[in-house]
Amino acid sequence: MKLTILGCHSATPRINSNPTSQVLEINNHIFLIDCGEGTQIQLRKHKIKFARIKHIFISHLHGDHYFGLVGLISTFRLLTREADLNIYAPKGLKEVITLQMKLSDSWTNYQLIFHELESQSSELIFEDDKVEVYTIPLNHRVYTNGFLFKEKAAERKLDMNAVLNANIDKSYFRKLKQGFDVENEKGETVGNALVTKNPPKPKSYAFCSDTMFHPEIISVVNNVNAIYHESTFLESHKHLCEPTKHSTAKQAAEIAKQANAKTLILGHYSTRYDNLNLFKKEAQTVFKNVELAEDGAVFNF
Repeated sequence: MKLTILGCHSATPRINSNPTSQVLEINNHIFLIDCGEGTQIQLRKHKIKFARIKHIFISHLHGDHYFGLVGLISTFRLLTREADLNIYAPKGLKEVITLQMKLSDSWTNYQLIFHELESQSSELIFEDDKVEVYTIPLNHRVYTNGFLFKEKAAERKLDMNAVLNANIDKSYFRKLKQGFDVENEKGETVGNALVTKNPPKPKSYAFCSDTMFHPEIISVVNNVNAIYHESTFLESHKHLCEPTKHSTAKQAAEIAKQANAKTLILGHYSTRYDNLNLFKKEAQTVFKNVELAEDGAVFNF
């Protein structure tokens, strides 16, 4: 599982900072999470292949999280894309994008599939044989979701030396991988644990974009390998959290601690701050394993 931060600052793009956008690589998927202005430039800069992006997740309809989307969709069209593009976003984004395409007579030559989100509860929005994606309902000024990306449990691994020594026919290999006991060539039952090994533990990543302190999400993100949580303010500006519906670094750390996360990644910093290390120091008073998101940063879990 590899996370690349394309942008992690709040509000507006600047010379050396970009609004929110991330790429998560997991089990041969490349998921684009949010798409602020400049995202496609950042994708090129970090050599992420456009053609491999088939699923885009938009947290909410504030511009610093989706104003780069119509440009990216248009670029895909100019590159003669053929593969379907799935967009998971709050209801309303489909109307915004299709109106822009209609007025510019720039309809895509590939299928653009919108999955409109309205639920106030966590729901499964994507699933294949290896990965699941759930929404994380957040508390912001407009309808907002984070996203939880979870690997499914892999099959057990064959211990080939043990399998051969136990005289198990290869026709039973599939059942062994699925966790079943099987019979060997002598008709004896062989316990699965004797001839297989545990697969790697499934990994998970939680993206929590704009939100005020919202402990209700803890049950959804419990035990994640890593959680990205917005930290727009330091505690010195905590009074701004309620009117803006944002969080402090310390509050983000409280969520990570209560969720028993392994790693906390902070981001969505207000441009009023010059020293981002203050965010890390503040969060570490509550939760030790803290990383700072920075444009271009890469995290491997």
